Amino acid sequence: MKLTRISIVLLLSITGLRIGSGCATLPDVAEMIKEAPTAVGSSSQIVSSRGLLSPQKSRAIMDRLKNSVKPTDILERHISVVESVSESPLTRGNRVTLLTDGQDAYAAMFQAMEHARHHINLETFIIEDDPVGRKFADLLLRKQAQGIQVNLIYDSIGSLKTPGSFFQRLSDGGVQVVEFNPMNPLNSRWNWRLANPDHRKILIVDGEIALIGGINISSVYSSSLSARKPKGEQLPWRDTDVQIEGPAVLEAQKLFLETWRKQNGPPLDDPGYLPDQKEYGEALVRVVGSTPGENNRITFIVYVSAISFAEHSIHLTNAYFIPDDQILDALVDAARRGVDVKIILPAASDSSMAITGAQYHYSRLLKAGVKIYERSNAFLHAKTAVIDGVWSTVGSTNLDYWSLLNDDEVNAVILSRVFAEKMEVMFAGDLAESDEITREQWKKRSLWQKSKEQFAHLFSHWM
Repeated sequence: MKLTRISIVLLLSITGLRIGSGCATLPDVAEMIKEAPTAVGSSSQIVSSRGLLSPQKSRAIMDRLKNSVKPTDILERHISVVESVSESPLTRGNRVTLLTDGQDAYAAMFQAMEHARHHINLETFIIEDDPVGRKFADLLLRKQAQGIQVNLIYDSIGSLKTPGSFFQRLSDGGVQVVEFNPMNPLNSRWNWRLANPDHRKILIVDGEIALIGGINISSVYSSSLSARKPKGEQLPWRDTDVQIEGPAVLEAQKLFLETWRKQNGPPLDDPGYLPDQKEYGEALVRVVGSTPGENNRITFIVYVSAISFAEHSIHLTNAYFIPDDQILDALVDAARRGVDVKIILPAASDSSMAITGAQYHYSRLLKAGVKIYERSNAFLHAKTAVIDGVWSTVGSTNLDYWSLLNDDEVNAVILSRVFAEKMEVMFAGDLAESDEITREQWKKRSLWQKSKEQFAHLFSHWM
């Protein structure tokens, strides 16, 4: 949610702290692509529930996947680039369920938590003291009382409006609560860095089920997308999560535990947090996390590399689209080489400046042949992509400077033709609810609109 990000800017401005990209830079992905192995037939490193597979078995899995779709470098060279920078392995044997709105995601979350036997680990940017937030709190307290250890990480800025009494009630009930980078530096448990929000949304139950995506804990997601809102009422929020069962859950758990450790949470040494994994499905999944630092912006590298190697289609949905030059160049180059590039963006948002900041780039994208659509009957908050009918990602990463440079983020990358087909159906549904912005139409926009775009662009590194 963008209001909290604006709050960060105001707070940092007041305290005189330095923000933006003055000291922070994004990695040169083109250079990484040059340095990554390019040998045809090189094997991906695939991990099963029993450990690392042999090169022969990994090659056989990748060959079957490649034979199920049109030829694409995204299943060879892109994977090579990602493996050169990420410690998170590509895992097989996962069942991935697409959750296309808040109601579906919350239903899945509550079902998973109700059946918890050992622990519930929840990491979120925003948890609000509203009907949905209180429903979560009640269930977490009930499970804690049943002997299920509940551990919560919430972001200091993202949950700024949530009263301390909300978290105190959880703590009093035995829930272990960690505030990520407390706003008050005197309460900080490690190197204080207010300009580093934890934007991740992860729920892990028993180390067996993980939910990852863009959905915070808030009543704004509980409205039905199918119900048309009367004029003046708040629009429903449209977002996406995935539920993962299989070896990839362990990688999500490692990210949670690492954040917990960095924030000096109470030790979580019980081996039950890292149980032996089972295989439930056919999807290959890699869970990637980003933290501040030029070499740690893994989700950015994943996006740029995947777009760069696309050969047929790029269908992108993003809530806050203020991309850097590398992402822009990759999208433009893809469209010019004949790739079907479609981007769905919000027409309504909790930040009007974010909308005009995105629109600043429309002219260049439209000229190159990128097709742009805006959805106006919902607050589009999703961060998803499906490429070449086989590569998909769902996560918390916005394609804007703040997300790409400063946030802790997490995305699930899924390699599966079957799952990609479900992503395409979801994309088509959003497309049907959106309006295309044509180049001819965009050329006729007013001088006032152009001025707003120029003004918003001045602050692009703060959005």
